[in-house]
Amino acid sequence: MIEFVKKRWLLKALVFGLIFTIACILTSLCRAEIPVGATEVTDGASALSNENTDVSNDYVEGDIGGLTFRFDGDNTSSLSATLQILLILTIISLAPSILVMLTSFTRIVIVLHFVRTAVGTQTTPPNQVLIGLALFLTFFIMSPTLTKIYDAAIVPLNKGEINTEEAITLGLEPIRDFMFEQMDGGEKDLQLFLDIAGIEEVKTRDDVPTNVLIPAFILNELRIAFIIGFLIYIPFLILDMVVASTLMSMGMMMLPPTTISMPFKILLFVVADGWDLIIGQLVRTFY
Repeated sequence: MIEFVKKRWLLKALVFGLIFTIACILTSLCRAEIPVGATEVTDGASALSNENTDVSNDYVEGDIGGLTFRFDGDNTSSLSATLQILLILTIISLAPSILVMLTSFTRIVIVLHFVRTAVGTQTTPPNQVLIGLALFLTFFIMSPTLTKIYDAAIVPLNKGEINTEEAITLGLEPIRDFMFEQMDGGEKDLQLFLDIAGIEEVKTRDDVPTNVLIPAFILNELRIAFIIGFLIYIPFLILDMVVASTLMSMGMMMLPPTTISMPFKILLFVVADGWDLIIGQLVRTFY
């Protein structure tokens, strides 16, 4: 299910990126920038009126019916803008993977699926509800980290105090801190990928590369989610065993135990206030 949602979001991101790229290309057709030395004035340029044409040593600029052309050989901002557009499109394309793998989403959605399977309801709650609940819980848990990223990277970048590379570096720090905090007891996973990467000695957290930290964090999240899922299964498994033993003692061996146990599972889950209990304890595992 996670893979399906991931592919679905990735497809939407690619479509949005394609539309955005086409819009940028159409916009660039209305504003061209080339060196003056490489430009030759042809007969068609006579359509430019003398009043609306500004010629200097650096650039040539003219208007045709509201359409502006600017030929500038010294302006280097176009390259920077192009790289920023490519960076934005890359981030949009990788947004589903970033959301799923670098946040609390993985642990939450796996635990919710374990809850649904343990209770025995096949499609209730539906996948859309589980994914939506996991998303909002992820935003709730990650809000302090997102606030740190906004204050440390986005605000200085908008003010022009730092460049894009510095913003990326500063924005990664809160994410790295979050992953390190969640890996309490997951040193085994981190050491596994350090050995695979050939890194022998790590003294501080700053010495751990991000490409090593990310897979170690994901593996640790999967382990924790499966441990929580096992603990959730235990009371419902005991109830299944009790129902199966009762049916066998009554000679009703042909009746599926799951058919009888499902109402009792739902009753047990409601009486124990299962949603508040599970969601509350699940969110507290991140603090």
